[in-house]
Amino acid sequence: MLRFSGAGFSDVGHVRDHNEDAGFVGTTLGLVADGVGGAAAGEVASATVASAVVETVLGPAGDPGHARTPEQVLVAGADRARAGIRRAIQRDLTRLGMATTLTVLLCDGERAVLGHVGDSRAYRLRSGVLEQLSTDHTYVAHLVESGQLAREAVPRHPWRNVVLRSVDGDPADQGLDLLPVRLRAGDRYLLCSDGLTDMVVDEVIGEVLGRGDPDAAGTALVDHALAAGGRDNVTCVVLDVVDVDPAAAGPTGPADGVRLGALLDPANVVEPSSPVRSG
Repeated sequence: MLRFSGAGFSDVGHVRDHNEDAGFVGTTLGLVADGVGGAAAGEVASATVASAVVETVLGPAGDPGHARTPEQVLVAGADRARAGIRRAIQRDLTRLGMATTLTVLLCDGERAVLGHVGDSRAYRLRSGVLEQLSTDHTYVAHLVESGQLAREAVPRHPWRNVVLRSVDGDPADQGLDLLPVRLRAGDRYLLCSDGLTDMVVDEVIGEVLGRGDPDAAGTALVDHALAAGGRDNVTCVVLDVVDVDPAAAGPTGPADGVRLGALLDPANVVEPSSPVRSG
């Protein structure tokens, strides 16, 4: 049975005064969400969406996360996440416009599915070769794909951080991109916010990601982003794929993982069914 053995780190950086990134590291699930909206509460958006996915995946037996395919689980989690965003805005209209990226990797013991929207990223390091698995949903990525902009010009483009798709509560949005991922024991995966990728080039990410265990690699990646300026919050989740005895794997539950960044503060999480306060 395949499982993740990982570590995660989230740092506010050198410029921001609070952390709008949220993350989670578990044996079957890793995710990163990068909230946007500034005064519109990016930290509420990222934590609410991250919590919705975690609770959908790791809820008790009988919840939507059980007896379904990974694709179905992630669709259910994204639906719950959008409902949470809508409820958060209903509770406080100054949050109108808040949204978040979401990059999540879910393993069912044999295979995995990547769910992604926004400009956070998922990478795989296999046999020393780094591969970006996610697609950036940004204006400049669209320009590159359509041949209107050279890839080398992306870091200098004034609109490089304009995100075209996110989780924003709109029930009619395109949802997550879902990508089946063939796991191998020994693979290493990185989920990260753009606080890393805006500051550190892929060549360096690949070299640093291969160092030591997930704890050492994740720490080193965050340190590189901070040394390069740390202009944004930076979150890195590093997951090694390991083959374990099913009898020793044990059940998973809501506490089976580590919460990061904005997800550490329960006050940032708005449940889809929470009451709307008036007055």
